[in-house]
Amino acid sequence: MGDQATPPAPELAEMVISDGPSLKHPFSDRAPVRSIVCRPDGGAGLAGQRVRAGGWVKTGREQGKGSFAFLEVNDGSCPANLQVIVDAGVADLSTLVQTGTCVLVEGLLKVPPEGTKQKIELRVDKVLHVGPTDPASYPIPKTKLSLEFLRDHIHLRARTNTISAVARIRNALAFATHSFFQEHGFLYVHTPIITTSDCEGAGEMFQATTLISEAEKLEKELILNPPPTEADLEAAKLTVGEKGNIVSQLKAAKATKEEISASVADLKIAKENLSRVEERAKLKPGIPKKDGKIDYGQDFFSRQAFLTVSGQLQVETYACAVSSVYTFGPTFRAEHSHTSRHLAEFWMVEPEIAFADLQDDMNCAEAYVKYMCQWLLNKCFDDMELMAKLYDKGCIDRLRMVSSTPFERISYTEAVRLLEEAVRGGKEFEKNVEWGIDLASEHERYLTEDIFKKPVIVYNYPKGIKAFYMRLNDDSKTVAAMDILVPKVGELIGGSQREERYEVIQQRIAEMGLPLEPYEWYLDLRRYGTVKHCGFGLGFERMILFATGIDNIRDVIPFPRYPGRADL
Repeated sequence: MGDQATPPAPELAEMVISDGPSLKHPFSDRAPVRSIVCRPDGGAGLAGQRVRAGGWVKTGREQGKGSFAFLEVNDGSCPANLQVIVDAGVADLSTLVQTGTCVLVEGLLKVPPEGTKQKIELRVDKVLHVGPTDPASYPIPKTKLSLEFLRDHIHLRARTNTISAVARIRNALAFATHSFFQEHGFLYVHTPIITTSDCEGAGEMFQATTLISEAEKLEKELILNPPPTEADLEAAKLTVGEKGNIVSQLKAAKATKEEISASVADLKIAKENLSRVEERAKLKPGIPKKDGKIDYGQDFFSRQAFLTVSGQLQVETYACAVSSVYTFGPTFRAEHSHTSRHLAEFWMVEPEIAFADLQDDMNCAEAYVKYMCQWLLNKCFDDMELMAKLYDKGCIDRLRMVSSTPFERISYTEAVRLLEEAVRGGKEFEKNVEWGIDLASEHERYLTEDIFKKPVIVYNYPKGIKAFYMRLNDDSKTVAAMDILVPKVGELIGGSQREERYEVIQQRIAEMGLPLEPYEWYLDLRRYGTVKHCGFGLGFERMILFATGIDNIRDVIPFPRYPGRADL
């Protein structure tokens, strides 16, 4: 075994197979549609090659009085379809032409007749698999469907052009995120989904508990096996007394060792039974309580626990040890909001940088947003063209503008002054503008879309509207916080320099009315080797909204969770 050479890893590219199809995915028995139709020549240079292709039929129609059929097949690797031609002698055409049918076919690539938009088509001589669809019940027909309708068919909506394109854009942005931070020396840290800290201090958190399920289980068990009565308890105590007396009598009578041992064993069994009876007598249906409150000491973690709203506090522990880190994962908020901008489960990208201040934070955030925009232009242009065609004709120009334009930077005070000027000039906002308010989306979008017409970074916010961990400025009124505002969505990123001074952050926690005990570990980062550090959070779905121009956040995450809905 030790002398055997390790086989080489397969190349992650198209493989050439001498005795079969000439194009092949390295880990699948087919050629991805993208590898055929997304070449610079549209696939024309592959004419004459034998390939095996699979996918789902977008549209199909019989031609030549049923002698052959045209199929538009897509496998999700790109927005474009592969045109497939199947003769009636090869397979039953009536099954193949139905939208939603899955096919795996093999044949020769040929250049279609002049005047057609396709550059290449597949002439099929073998149909290797058919996954039929009943057109009468298939809920995703080839007619145009609204995104609202598709949310009711979440398990099938990825077969549509829009949702598959969004999936590829989302994938590209996730890849770009890791590429950006890895290229800049950041360490990827997995922060916990279950937490005992409320990062936002908002209290809108999902609770993680087993008390309810345990209470339900106990109630069922007590119905099947009722708890002991007072008489049962007294009988068990009486048995222990009787067995104890027998042992005493045998010892007084100087009985044999064997007799005493047997009697002691009986007494032990009686005591164990009494203990079980006493424990079961304590069992009460319902959630356990102590001093009139829920007893979380009996919960799974022996304390209250929640689904995280942010990994920031936890990732700071690594920033204060290995310097540059980021976390990228799901976060949760139990906010009863039905707006197009809110989800109960969403993803956050949260970097944290040691030995860095607010200026460094703004520089990093701006570079990251530009990097993602350029990545989409370089890697996902065909999908962005589909978004421009279907949803937002300006989305590609917006990406180009953001990737190449320096962001405007203004203080919160200056932003409020500009908004107040706009109001005096006749602009109407639903929410009044005054120093101290948390800027609403309408204010943020006005700054970025109307005044500056490019991304804007607003910094130094009033301390009263920001979290306890943000560094208090010298004016004692504002904190070193920053938000990046972009056209279409408003706030895309929120960040700050963190408060590294022990006494100040302790005071801020008290001011916010938060208990100190859950944050003692966080305060330890300031007690022992404190360091200037900063970070920010980017709402991943908001970045996708910004990039694509799609209006509702429920359409840019694969499985949206919001009040009343958690399908699959």
